[in-house]
Amino acid sequence: MTIRRNFIFQSTAFNTSEPKEYFINESCFGDDLARWLIERLRAQGFHVEPEPRQEDFGWYLTFRFGEAEYDLVIGCRPGVGRKPGDWMGTIERRAGFWASIFGARSRGVQVEAPEALHAVLSPASEISNLRWFSDADYKKEENGQKTPTAA
Repeated sequence: MTIRRNFIFQSTAFNTSEPKEYFINESCFGDDLARWLIERLRAQGFHVEPEPRQEDFGWYLTFRFGEAEYDLVIGCRPGVGRKPGDWMGTIERRAGFWASIFGARSRGVQVEAPEALHAVLSPASEISNLRWFSDADYKKEENGQKTPTAA
């Protein structure tokens, strides 16, 4: 079974234009999206850390499925003209420093993690054009699929 752990979607419901004083850099949007996701994942019964954390390109939140812990990394790529920007994200397996160096964050993602996120994103009226990608396809932004799994 192929598990797609990367996604892209469009939304105008979240801030993409007003930098906040606490942003690491001016384009570090996504805090409101991260909080929106935290609420919805909790409603699905997941243990989710109460606050998102910031990266230089966006935000991430940590959630648990069974014994596995994941980081959901999100960021925004601004649109051009009147076209809305893209929200982009990746589910990573939580790993220690050395394990991360050797690629552990991209391995061991259980199918239930992207499926839970899909169950939150796909029916939401705030989200449009949701596409899921394998790691290789995400880098090229090709072959986006409607679901995170394929037989």
